[in-house]
Amino acid sequence: MAELNAQHMIEEIQDNIKTGDALKARLVLSHMGGVDQKSQNRLIYLLSRADVDFSVPLFLFILQEHPEIVEEMPIIRDTLLSILLAYPEKLVEFLDSPAIGDRTELIRVVGELKFESAVPKLLEIITTCDNEAEIHTIIETLGLIGDPESINTLTDYLYAANRELITAAVFSLGQVGTPTAMHRLAERMGTDNEIDYMILSIFAEVQDQISLEKLNDTIRSHYAHMRSFAKSELVKIGPKAVPVLIENLHRDDPDFLIHTLNVLGDIGDESAVVPIRKLLGNEPKSANVRFAAYEALALLPLKKGAYTLTAGLTDREDHVCVAAARAIDKNFSPILGAGIKNLLRGPENEARHIAKIIVNAQVDNIFLNLADDEVFEELALVYLPHTHKDIRDHYYQLLKEHGKNSFAQKITGEEEHTVRPKIVAVDDSRMILNIYKATLHELGYDPVLFEFPASALEWLATEKPLMLLTDLNMPAITGIQLTEKVRERYSSKLLPIIMVTTQNESKDNEAAHMAGVDAILHKPFNAVTLGEAIKKLLKKVAQ
Repeated sequence: MAELNAQHMIEEIQDNIKTGDALKARLVLSHMGGVDQKSQNRLIYLLSRADVDFSVPLFLFILQEHPEIVEEMPIIRDTLLSILLAYPEKLVEFLDSPAIGDRTELIRVVGELKFESAVPKLLEIITTCDNEAEIHTIIETLGLIGDPESINTLTDYLYAANRELITAAVFSLGQVGTPTAMHRLAERMGTDNEIDYMILSIFAEVQDQISLEKLNDTIRSHYAHMRSFAKSELVKIGPKAVPVLIENLHRDDPDFLIHTLNVLGDIGDESAVVPIRKLLGNEPKSANVRFAAYEALALLPLKKGAYTLTAGLTDREDHVCVAAARAIDKNFSPILGAGIKNLLRGPENEARHIAKIIVNAQVDNIFLNLADDEVFEELALVYLPHTHKDIRDHYYQLLKEHGKNSFAQKITGEEEHTVRPKIVAVDDSRMILNIYKATLHELGYDPVLFEFPASALEWLATEKPLMLLTDLNMPAITGIQLTEKVRERYSSKLLPIIMVTTQNESKDNEAAHMAGVDAILHKPFNAVTLGEAIKKLLKKVAQ
Protein backbone atom coordinates (compact mmCIF):
# COMPACT_ATOMS: atom_id res chain seq x y z
CA MET A 1 0.00 0.00 0.00
CA ALA A 2 1.39 3.40 -1.03
CA GLU A 3 2.42 5.74 1.79
CA LEU A 4 -0.02 8.56 2.42
CA ASN A 5 1.08 12.05 1.42
CA ALA A 6 -0.02 14.37 4.22
CA GLN A 7 0.42 17.51 2.10
CA HIS A 8 -1.78 16.08 -0.64
CA MET A 9 -4.48 15.35 1.97
CA ILE A 10 -4.31 18.91 3.29
CA GLU A 11 -4.58 20.35 -0.23
CA GLU A 12 -7.48 18.00 -1.01
CA ILE A 13 -9.39 19.12 2.11
CA GLN A 14 -8.78 22.77 1.18
CA ASP A 15 -10.22 22.09 -2.27
CA ASN A 16 -13.20 20.12 -0.83
CA ILE A 17 -14.03 23.03 1.46
CA LYS A 18 -14.01 25.45 -1.51
CA THR A 19 -16.21 23.20 -3.66
CA GLY A 20 -18.41 21.98 -0.79
CA ASP A 21 -17.68 18.35 -1.66
CA ALA A 22 -18.41 16.62 1.67
CA LEU A 23 -18.22 13.13 0.16
CA LYS A 24 -14.60 13.55 -0.97
CA ALA A 25 -13.77 15.23 2.34
CA ARG A 26 -15.04 12.13 4.15
CA LEU A 27 -12.77 9.93 2.02
CA VAL A 28 -9.78 12.08 2.93
CA LEU A 29 -10.64 12.21 6.63
CA SER A 30 -11.14 8.44 6.76
CA HIS A 31 -7.34 8.17 6.29
CA MET A 32 -6.49 10.63 9.07
CA GLY A 33 -4.99 7.88 11.19
CA GLY A 34 -2.26 7.34 8.60
CA VAL A 35 -0.59 10.73 8.94
CA ASP A 36 1.40 12.42 11.70
CA GLN A 37 -0.27 14.44 14.47
CA LYS A 38 0.93 17.78 13.08
CA SER A 39 -0.87 17.04 9.82
CA GLN A 40 -3.95 15.84 11.75
CA ASN A 41 -4.01 19.14 13.63
CA ARG A 42 -3.78 21.01 10.34
CA LEU A 43 -6.72 19.07 8.90
CA ILE A 44 -8.82 19.83 12.02
CA TYR A 45 -7.88 23.51 11.84
CA LEU A 46 -8.91 23.77 8.18
CA LEU A 47 -12.17 22.02 8.94
CA SER A 48 -12.89 24.40 11.82
CA ARG A 49 -12.58 27.36 9.43
CA ALA A 50 -15.14 25.95 7.00
CA ASP A 51 -18.82 26.78 6.88
CA VAL A 52 -20.67 25.27 9.86
CA ASP A 53 -23.07 23.31 7.61
CA PHE A 54 -20.09 21.69 5.96
CA SER A 55 -17.84 21.16 8.98
CA VAL A 56 -20.19 19.84 11.66
CA PRO A 57 -21.28 16.66 9.81
CA LEU A 58 -17.60 15.94 9.11
CA PHE A 59 -16.59 16.44 12.73
CA LEU A 60 -19.38 14.04 13.72
CA PHE A 61 -18.07 11.60 11.12
CA ILE A 62 -14.60 11.69 12.76
CA LEU A 63 -16.12 11.20 16.23
CA GLN A 64 -18.06 8.15 15.08
CA GLU A 65 -15.56 6.52 12.74
CA HIS A 66 -12.25 7.33 14.45
CA PRO A 67 -12.71 7.19 18.23
CA GLU A 68 -9.04 6.21 18.63
CA ILE A 69 -7.95 9.53 17.07
CA VAL A 70 -10.52 11.47 19.09
CA GLU A 71 -9.16 9.92 22.29
CA GLU A 72 -5.65 11.10 21.45
CA MET A 73 -6.85 14.50 20.18
CA PRO A 74 -9.49 15.96 22.54
CA ILE A 75 -9.26 19.14 20.46
CA ILE A 76 -11.57 17.47 17.92
CA ARG A 77 -14.50 17.32 20.33
CA ASP A 78 -13.60 20.69 21.85
CA THR A 79 -13.63 22.29 18.40
CA LEU A 80 -17.03 20.82 17.59
CA LEU A 81 -18.44 22.08 20.89
CA SER A 82 -17.02 25.55 20.22
CA ILE A 83 -18.64 25.68 16.77
CA LEU A 84 -22.03 24.60 18.10
CA LEU A 85 -21.80 27.04 21.01
CA ALA A 86 -21.30 29.79 18.43
CA TYR A 87 -24.26 28.53 16.36
CA PRO A 88 -26.67 26.97 18.89
CA GLU A 89 -29.64 27.35 16.54
CA LYS A 90 -27.93 24.87 14.21
CA LEU A 91 -28.14 22.06 16.74
CA VAL A 92 -31.83 21.42 16.14
CA GLU A 93 -31.33 21.72 12.37
CA PHE A 94 -28.59 19.11 12.44
CA LEU A 95 -30.77 16.76 14.50
CA ASP A 96 -33.26 16.94 11.61
CA SER A 97 -30.68 16.85 8.83
CA PRO A 98 -30.54 13.81 6.48
CA ALA A 99 -26.82 14.57 6.13
CA ILE A 100 -26.34 13.24 9.66
CA GLY A 101 -26.66 9.49 9.32
CA ASP A 102 -26.00 8.47 12.93
CA ARG A 103 -27.19 11.14 15.36
CA THR A 104 -25.70 9.49 18.45
CA GLU A 105 -22.66 11.76 18.76
CA LEU A 106 -24.70 14.86 18.00
CA ILE A 107 -27.19 13.89 20.72
CA ARG A 108 -24.26 13.47 23.14
CA VAL A 109 -23.04 16.93 22.21
CA VAL A 110 -26.52 18.31 22.98
CA GLY A 111 -26.18 16.77 26.44
CA GLU A 112 -22.67 18.11 27.00
CA LEU A 113 -23.87 21.60 26.08
CA LYS A 114 -27.07 21.12 28.15
CA PHE A 115 -28.93 22.70 25.25
CA GLU A 116 -32.52 22.99 26.51
CA SER A 117 -33.86 24.27 23.18
CA ALA A 118 -33.15 20.84 21.69
CA VAL A 119 -35.42 19.03 24.17
CA PRO A 120 -38.63 19.25 22.04
CA LYS A 121 -36.75 17.82 19.05
CA LEU A 122 -35.25 15.00 21.19
CA LEU A 123 -38.72 14.15 22.51
CA GLU A 124 -40.00 14.09 18.93
CA ILE A 125 -37.16 11.85 17.74
CA ILE A 126 -37.52 9.35 20.58
CA THR A 127 -41.20 8.73 19.80
CA THR A 128 -40.41 7.51 16.28
CA CYS A 129 -36.96 6.01 16.86
CA ASP A 130 -36.54 2.22 16.82
CA ASN A 131 -32.79 2.24 17.42
CA GLU A 132 -32.34 1.25 21.07
CA ALA A 133 -28.78 2.62 21.23
CA GLU A 134 -30.00 6.02 20.04
CA ILE A 135 -32.97 5.90 22.44
CA HIS A 136 -30.56 5.13 25.28
CA THR A 137 -28.42 8.15 24.32
CA ILE A 138 -31.47 10.42 24.16
CA ILE A 139 -32.62 9.28 27.61
CA GLU A 140 -29.16 9.98 29.06
CA THR A 141 -29.08 13.37 27.31
CA LEU A 142 -32.48 14.36 28.65
CA GLY A 143 -31.15 13.60 32.12
CA LEU A 144 -28.05 15.76 31.56
CA ILE A 145 -30.21 18.66 30.41
CA GLY A 146 -32.61 18.15 33.31
CA ASP A 147 -35.62 19.80 31.68
CA PRO A 148 -38.88 18.93 33.54
CA GLU A 149 -40.61 18.76 30.13
CA SER A 150 -38.96 15.38 29.64
CA ILE A 151 -40.44 13.77 32.79
CA ASN A 152 -43.43 12.10 31.09
CA THR A 153 -41.30 10.57 28.34
CA LEU A 154 -38.66 9.37 30.82
CA THR A 155 -41.42 7.90 32.99
CA ASP A 156 -42.63 5.81 30.03
CA TYR A 157 -39.19 4.21 29.81
CA LEU A 158 -39.28 3.23 33.50
CA TYR A 159 -41.57 0.44 32.30
CA ALA A 160 -39.69 -0.51 29.10
CA ALA A 161 -38.95 -4.11 28.19
CA ASN A 162 -35.23 -3.29 27.96
CA ARG A 163 -33.48 -3.20 31.36
CA GLU A 164 -30.75 -0.83 30.16
CA LEU A 165 -33.38 1.69 29.09
CA ILE A 166 -35.12 1.37 32.48
CA THR A 167 -31.83 2.01 34.28
CA ALA A 168 -31.06 5.02 32.07
CA ALA A 169 -34.54 6.44 32.72
CA VAL A 170 -34.12 5.99 36.50
CA PHE A 171 -30.85 7.94 36.56
CA SER A 172 -32.15 10.59 34.17
CA LEU A 173 -35.21 11.26 36.33
CA GLY A 174 -32.83 11.49 39.27
CA GLN A 175 -30.88 14.16 37.38
CA VAL A 176 -34.08 16.08 36.62
CA GLY A 177 -34.60 15.97 40.38
CA THR A 178 -37.93 17.78 40.66
CA PRO A 179 -40.64 16.65 43.12
CA THR A 180 -42.64 15.24 40.20
CA ALA A 181 -39.61 13.24 39.01
CA MET A 182 -39.14 11.86 42.52
CA HIS A 183 -42.83 10.89 42.69
CA ARG A 184 -42.51 8.98 39.41
CA LEU A 185 -39.48 7.10 40.73
CA ALA A 186 -41.31 6.32 43.95
CA GLU A 187 -44.21 4.86 41.95
CA ARG A 188 -41.77 2.58 40.09
CA MET A 189 -40.53 0.90 43.28
CA GLY A 190 -41.63 -2.48 44.57
CA THR A 191 -41.16 -4.96 41.73
CA ASP A 192 -37.39 -5.19 41.28
CA ASN A 193 -34.89 -5.00 44.14
CA GLU A 194 -31.97 -3.86 42.02
CA ILE A 195 -33.96 -0.99 40.53
CA ASP A 196 -35.31 -0.14 43.97
CA TYR A 197 -31.73 0.20 45.23
CA MET A 198 -30.93 2.59 42.38
CA ILE A 199 -33.97 4.69 43.17
CA LEU A 200 -33.24 4.78 46.90
CA SER A 201 -29.68 5.88 46.12
CA ILE A 202 -31.11 8.75 44.08
CA PHE A 203 -33.42 9.73 46.93
CA ALA A 204 -30.41 9.76 49.26
CA GLU A 205 -28.58 12.06 46.85
CA VAL A 206 -31.46 14.44 46.07
CA GLN A 207 -32.64 14.74 49.70
CA ASP A 208 -35.72 16.84 48.96
CA GLN A 209 -38.80 16.36 51.12
CA ILE A 210 -40.30 13.68 48.89
CA SER A 211 -37.01 11.76 48.73
CA LEU A 212 -36.62 11.88 52.50
CA GLU A 213 -40.21 10.73 53.00
CA LYS A 214 -39.75 7.84 50.58
CA LEU A 215 -36.53 6.72 52.27
CA ASN A 216 -38.39 7.02 55.55
CA ASP A 217 -41.28 4.89 54.24
CA THR A 218 -38.80 2.24 53.10
CA ILE A 219 -37.62 1.54 56.65
CA ARG A 220 -40.90 -0.32 57.13
CA SER A 221 -40.50 -2.32 53.92
CA HIS A 222 -41.45 -6.00 54.00
CA TYR A 223 -37.90 -6.83 52.90
CA ALA A 224 -35.01 -6.73 55.38
CA HIS A 225 -32.36 -5.75 52.83
CA MET A 226 -34.44 -2.77 51.68
CA ARG A 227 -34.99 -1.62 55.28
CA SER A 228 -31.29 -1.91 56.06
CA PHE A 229 -30.33 0.05 52.96
CA ALA A 230 -32.81 2.86 53.69
CA LYS A 231 -31.71 3.06 57.33
CA SER A 232 -28.08 3.28 56.31
CA GLU A 233 -28.79 6.08 53.83
CA LEU A 234 -30.84 8.05 56.37
CA VAL A 235 -27.98 7.82 58.86
CA LYS A 236 -25.60 9.18 56.19
CA ILE A 237 -27.97 12.08 55.49
CA GLY A 238 -27.91 12.91 59.19
CA PRO A 239 -29.71 15.80 60.93
CA LYS A 240 -31.57 16.80 57.76
CA ALA A 241 -33.55 13.55 58.03
CA VAL A 242 -34.38 13.94 61.73
CA PRO A 243 -37.64 15.99 61.40
CA VAL A 244 -39.15 13.34 59.11
CA LEU A 245 -38.04 10.56 61.46
CA ILE A 246 -39.41 12.29 64.55
CA GLU A 247 -42.88 12.30 62.97
CA ASN A 248 -42.71 8.49 62.97
CA LEU A 249 -42.70 8.47 66.77
CA HIS A 250 -46.42 9.29 66.73
CA ARG A 251 -47.20 6.01 64.92
CA ASP A 252 -48.44 2.81 66.58
CA ASP A 253 -46.44 0.38 64.45
CA PRO A 254 -43.82 -1.18 66.82
CA ASP A 255 -41.45 -2.31 64.05
CA PHE A 256 -41.55 1.11 62.40
CA LEU A 257 -40.86 2.75 65.76
CA ILE A 258 -37.90 0.44 66.44
CA HIS A 259 -36.27 1.13 63.06
CA THR A 260 -36.87 4.86 63.50
CA LEU A 261 -35.29 4.85 66.96
CA ASN A 262 -32.29 2.91 65.62
CA VAL A 263 -31.71 5.55 62.95
CA LEU A 264 -32.22 8.48 65.33
CA GLY A 265 -29.70 6.99 67.74
CA ASP A 266 -27.13 6.47 64.99
CA ILE A 267 -27.59 10.02 63.69
CA GLY A 268 -27.08 11.34 67.24
CA ASP A 269 -28.88 14.66 66.81
CA GLU A 270 -29.94 16.33 70.08
CA SER A 271 -33.33 17.39 68.69
CA ALA A 272 -34.49 13.75 68.93
CA VAL A 273 -34.07 13.59 72.71
CA VAL A 274 -37.33 15.23 73.81
CA PRO A 275 -39.56 13.29 71.33
CA ILE A 276 -37.98 9.99 72.43
CA ARG A 277 -38.48 10.83 76.10
CA LYS A 278 -42.12 11.68 75.35
CA LEU A 279 -42.49 8.30 73.65
CA LEU A 280 -41.15 6.57 76.77
CA GLY A 281 -43.44 8.71 78.93
CA ASN A 282 -46.39 7.16 77.09
CA GLU A 283 -45.13 3.71 78.21
CA PRO A 284 -45.10 1.81 74.89
CA LYS A 285 -46.53 -1.69 75.24
CA SER A 286 -43.76 -3.23 73.16
CA ALA A 287 -40.65 -4.01 75.19
CA ASN A 288 -38.66 -3.84 71.95
CA VAL A 289 -39.79 -0.24 71.44
CA ARG A 290 -38.80 0.62 75.01
CA PHE A 291 -35.43 -1.05 74.50
CA ALA A 292 -34.82 0.82 71.21
CA ALA A 293 -35.79 4.11 72.87
CA TYR A 294 -33.29 3.68 75.72
CA GLU A 295 -30.67 2.40 73.28
CA ALA A 296 -31.12 5.57 71.21
CA LEU A 297 -30.92 7.77 74.32
CA ALA A 298 -27.62 6.10 75.20
CA LEU A 299 -26.26 7.52 71.94
CA LEU A 300 -27.71 11.02 72.36
CA PRO A 301 -26.56 13.98 74.48
CA LEU A 302 -29.03 14.47 77.35
CA LYS A 303 -28.44 17.88 78.89
CA LYS A 304 -31.52 17.95 81.10
CA GLY A 305 -33.99 15.45 82.46
CA ALA A 306 -31.60 12.49 82.41
CA TYR A 307 -32.88 11.52 85.86
CA THR A 308 -36.02 10.16 84.20
CA LEU A 309 -33.88 7.33 82.80
CA THR A 310 -33.77 5.58 86.17
CA ALA A 311 -37.36 4.43 85.63
CA GLY A 312 -36.01 2.09 82.96
CA LEU A 313 -34.07 0.09 85.59
CA THR A 314 -37.34 -1.23 86.97
CA ASP A 315 -38.76 -2.32 83.61
CA ARG A 316 -40.14 -5.86 83.57
CA GLU A 317 -37.84 -6.87 80.67
CA ASP A 318 -34.09 -7.32 81.23
CA HIS A 319 -33.26 -5.97 77.76
CA VAL A 320 -34.95 -2.68 78.52
CA CYS A 321 -33.20 -2.42 81.89
CA VAL A 322 -29.79 -2.95 80.27
CA ALA A 323 -30.53 -0.29 77.64
CA ALA A 324 -31.66 2.13 80.36
CA ALA A 325 -28.50 1.43 82.36
CA ARG A 326 -26.33 2.23 79.31
CA ALA A 327 -28.24 5.47 78.73
CA ILE A 328 -27.78 6.43 82.39
CA ASP A 329 -24.07 5.61 82.23
CA LYS A 330 -23.60 7.78 79.13
CA ASN A 331 -25.24 10.74 80.87
CA PHE A 332 -24.21 9.97 84.45
CA SER A 333 -24.49 12.58 87.19
CA PRO A 334 -24.55 12.57 91.03
CA ILE A 335 -28.35 12.99 90.87
CA LEU A 336 -28.65 9.79 88.84
CA GLY A 337 -26.32 8.01 91.25
CA ALA A 338 -28.46 9.04 94.22
CA GLY A 339 -31.58 7.82 92.41
CA ILE A 340 -30.06 4.39 91.81
CA LYS A 341 -28.94 4.08 95.45
CA ASN A 342 -32.55 4.71 96.49
CA LEU A 343 -33.74 1.96 94.16
CA LEU A 344 -31.21 -0.45 95.67
CA ARG A 345 -32.84 0.12 99.06
CA GLY A 346 -36.25 -0.85 97.78
CA PRO A 347 -37.83 -4.32 97.70
CA GLU A 348 -35.14 -7.02 97.83
CA ASN A 349 -36.07 -8.77 94.58
CA GLU A 350 -36.10 -5.49 92.69
CA ALA A 351 -32.79 -4.39 94.23
CA ARG A 352 -31.13 -7.73 93.35
CA HIS A 353 -32.39 -7.42 89.79
CA ILE A 354 -31.06 -3.87 89.39
CA ALA A 355 -27.66 -4.93 90.73
CA LYS A 356 -27.55 -7.82 88.26
CA ILE A 357 -28.43 -5.46 85.40
CA ILE A 358 -25.66 -3.04 86.39
CA VAL A 359 -23.15 -5.89 86.53
CA ASN A 360 -24.11 -7.38 83.16
CA ALA A 361 -24.46 -4.04 81.38
CA GLN A 362 -20.80 -3.13 82.08
CA VAL A 363 -21.62 0.46 82.97
CA ASP A 364 -18.42 1.84 84.48
CA ASN A 365 -19.64 5.24 85.67
CA ILE A 366 -22.55 3.72 87.57
CA PHE A 367 -20.46 0.88 88.99
CA LEU A 368 -17.70 3.17 90.27
CA ASN A 369 -20.22 5.55 91.81
CA LEU A 370 -21.83 2.65 93.68
CA ALA A 371 -18.61 0.79 94.54
CA ASP A 372 -18.32 2.44 97.98
CA ASP A 373 -21.93 1.64 98.81
CA GLU A 374 -22.11 -1.43 101.07
CA VAL A 375 -25.61 -2.33 99.92
CA PHE A 376 -24.55 -2.38 96.27
CA GLU A 377 -21.35 -4.33 97.00
CA GLU A 378 -23.32 -7.03 98.80
CA LEU A 379 -25.89 -7.26 95.99
CA ALA A 380 -23.28 -7.20 93.21
CA LEU A 381 -21.23 -9.99 94.81
CA VAL A 382 -24.21 -12.32 94.48
CA TYR A 383 -23.58 -12.27 90.69
CA LEU A 384 -20.05 -11.06 89.98
CA PRO A 385 -18.09 -14.22 90.94
CA HIS A 386 -20.32 -16.31 88.64
CA THR A 387 -20.61 -14.06 85.60
CA HIS A 388 -18.61 -14.31 82.38
CA LYS A 389 -14.85 -14.11 82.87
CA ASP A 390 -14.61 -11.06 80.59
CA ILE A 391 -17.07 -9.17 82.80
CA ARG A 392 -15.26 -10.20 86.01
CA ASP A 393 -11.88 -9.20 84.57
CA HIS A 394 -13.30 -5.90 83.37
CA TYR A 395 -14.60 -4.89 86.79
CA TYR A 396 -11.53 -6.25 88.56
CA GLN A 397 -9.28 -3.98 86.48
CA LEU A 398 -11.66 -1.04 86.88
CA LEU A 399 -11.73 -1.33 90.67
CA LYS A 400 -7.94 -1.80 90.91
CA GLU A 401 -7.33 1.26 88.74
CA HIS A 402 -9.43 3.36 91.13
CA GLY A 403 -7.86 2.04 94.31
CA LYS A 404 -10.79 -0.14 95.39
CA ASN A 405 -8.65 -3.21 96.04
CA SER A 406 -10.83 -4.77 98.75
CA PHE A 407 -13.87 -4.95 96.47
CA ALA A 408 -11.71 -6.11 93.56
CA GLN A 409 -10.36 -9.14 95.46
CA LYS A 410 -13.88 -10.34 96.23
CA ILE A 411 -15.00 -10.68 92.61
CA THR A 412 -12.39 -13.11 91.33
CA GLY A 413 -14.24 -16.29 90.48
CA GLU A 414 -12.89 -19.81 90.35
CA GLU A 415 -11.18 -20.98 87.17
CA GLU A 416 -13.41 -23.21 85.04
CA HIS A 417 -12.02 -26.55 84.02
CA THR A 418 -14.97 -27.68 81.95
CA VAL A 419 -15.13 -26.82 78.25
CA ARG A 420 -18.37 -25.09 77.41
CA PRO A 421 -19.98 -25.60 73.97
CA LYS A 422 -19.61 -22.50 71.80
CA ILE A 423 -22.64 -20.59 70.54
CA VAL A 424 -22.10 -17.77 68.05
CA ALA A 425 -24.27 -14.65 68.34
CA VAL A 426 -24.31 -12.01 65.59
CA ASP A 427 -25.98 -8.64 66.15
CA ASP A 428 -25.08 -5.11 65.10
CA SER A 429 -26.13 -3.80 68.54
CA ARG A 430 -23.24 -3.93 71.01
CA MET A 431 -25.79 -3.71 73.78
CA ILE A 432 -27.50 -6.90 72.59
CA LEU A 433 -24.11 -8.60 72.31
CA ASN A 434 -23.45 -7.74 75.96
CA ILE A 435 -26.78 -9.31 76.86
CA TYR A 436 -25.85 -12.42 74.85
CA LYS A 437 -22.52 -12.65 76.68
CA ALA A 438 -24.15 -12.66 80.12
CA THR A 439 -27.17 -14.79 79.17
CA LEU A 440 -25.33 -17.51 77.24
CA HIS A 441 -22.75 -17.77 80.01
CA GLU A 442 -25.55 -18.12 82.55
CA LEU A 443 -27.02 -20.93 80.43
CA GLY A 444 -23.72 -22.84 80.43
CA TYR A 445 -22.46 -21.92 76.94
CA ASP A 446 -19.34 -20.14 75.72
CA PRO A 447 -20.55 -17.06 73.80
CA VAL A 448 -18.65 -16.10 70.64
CA LEU A 449 -19.86 -12.63 69.65
CA PHE A 450 -19.73 -10.73 66.38
CA GLU A 451 -20.94 -7.22 65.64
CA PHE A 452 -20.26 -7.63 61.90
CA PRO A 453 -21.62 -10.63 59.93
CA ALA A 454 -18.56 -10.64 57.66
CA SER A 455 -16.33 -11.31 60.68
CA ALA A 456 -18.62 -14.14 61.76
CA LEU A 457 -18.37 -15.73 58.30
CA GLU A 458 -14.60 -15.51 58.44
CA TRP A 459 -14.57 -17.25 61.84
CA LEU A 460 -17.06 -19.88 60.73
CA ALA A 461 -14.83 -20.79 57.80
CA THR A 462 -12.53 -22.63 60.24
CA GLU A 463 -14.70 -23.17 63.34
CA LYS A 464 -17.98 -25.00 63.93
CA PRO A 465 -19.93 -23.94 67.02
CA LEU A 466 -22.90 -25.69 68.55
CA MET A 467 -25.35 -23.14 67.19
CA LEU A 468 -25.62 -19.76 65.47
CA LEU A 469 -27.90 -16.96 66.69
CA THR A 470 -28.34 -14.06 64.27
CA ASP A 471 -30.23 -10.79 64.13
CA LEU A 472 -32.33 -10.05 61.05
CA ASN A 473 -31.80 -6.34 60.37
CA MET A 474 -28.10 -5.61 59.99
CA PRO A 475 -26.34 -3.25 57.57
CA ALA A 476 -24.21 -4.61 54.72
CA ILE A 477 -25.21 -8.26 55.36
CA THR A 478 -28.67 -9.09 56.72
CA GLY A 479 -29.38 -12.13 58.87
CA ILE A 480 -30.99 -13.82 55.87
CA GLN A 481 -27.93 -13.20 53.70
CA LEU A 482 -25.66 -14.41 56.51
CA THR A 483 -27.70 -17.62 56.77
CA GLU A 484 -27.48 -18.21 53.02
CA LYS A 485 -23.69 -17.94 53.21
CA VAL A 486 -23.48 -20.27 56.23
CA ARG A 487 -25.69 -22.84 54.53
CA GLU A 488 -23.18 -23.07 51.68
CA ARG A 489 -20.87 -24.73 54.23
CA TYR A 490 -23.03 -26.21 56.99
CA SER A 491 -26.36 -28.00 56.90
CA SER A 492 -28.96 -27.57 59.66
CA LYS A 493 -27.81 -30.86 61.13
CA LEU A 494 -24.24 -29.58 61.43
CA LEU A 495 -25.03 -26.02 62.46
CA PRO A 496 -28.58 -25.10 63.53
CA ILE A 497 -29.51 -21.43 63.22
CA ILE A 498 -31.97 -19.35 65.23
CA MET A 499 -32.95 -15.93 63.96
CA VAL A 500 -33.49 -13.64 66.95
CA THR A 501 -35.41 -10.55 65.87
CA THR A 502 -37.84 -7.84 66.87
CA GLN A 503 -39.74 -8.45 63.61
CA ASN A 504 -42.66 -10.79 63.08
CA GLU A 505 -43.16 -10.09 59.40
CA SER A 506 -44.45 -13.02 57.36
CA LYS A 507 -42.26 -12.23 54.33
CA ASP A 508 -39.17 -11.97 56.52
CA ASN A 509 -40.05 -15.24 58.25
CA GLU A 510 -40.63 -16.98 54.94
CA ALA A 511 -37.36 -15.64 53.50
CA ALA A 512 -35.53 -16.68 56.67
CA HIS A 513 -36.78 -20.28 56.49
CA MET A 514 -36.04 -20.40 52.75
CA ALA A 515 -32.47 -19.27 53.47
CA GLY A 516 -32.00 -22.05 56.02
CA VAL A 517 -33.02 -20.61 59.38
CA ASP A 518 -34.27 -23.42 61.62
CA ALA A 519 -36.18 -21.40 64.23
CA ILE A 520 -37.22 -17.82 64.94
CA LEU A 521 -37.11 -16.28 68.42
CA HIS A 522 -38.59 -12.86 68.98
CA LYS A 523 -36.90 -10.26 71.14
CA PRO A 524 -36.82 -9.48 73.96
CA PHE A 525 -35.41 -12.76 75.21
CA ASN A 526 -34.19 -13.72 78.67
CA ALA A 527 -32.30 -16.71 80.03
CA VAL A 528 -35.49 -18.78 80.22
CA THR A 529 -36.83 -18.08 76.70
CA LEU A 530 -33.41 -18.27 75.03
CA GLY A 531 -32.52 -21.45 76.89
CA GLU A 532 -35.80 -23.11 75.90
CA ALA A 533 -35.35 -22.13 72.23
CA ILE A 534 -31.80 -23.54 72.16
CA LYS A 535 -32.79 -26.84 73.83
CA LYS A 536 -35.83 -27.26 71.59
CA LEU A 537 -33.81 -26.79 68.40
CA LEU A 538 -30.94 -29.02 69.53
CA LYS A 539 -33.46 -31.77 70.29
CA LYS A 540 -35.09 -31.29 66.88
CA VAL A 541 -31.85 -31.55 64.85
CA ALA A 542 -30.72 -34.56 66.90
CA GLN A 543 -33.76 -36.59 65.83
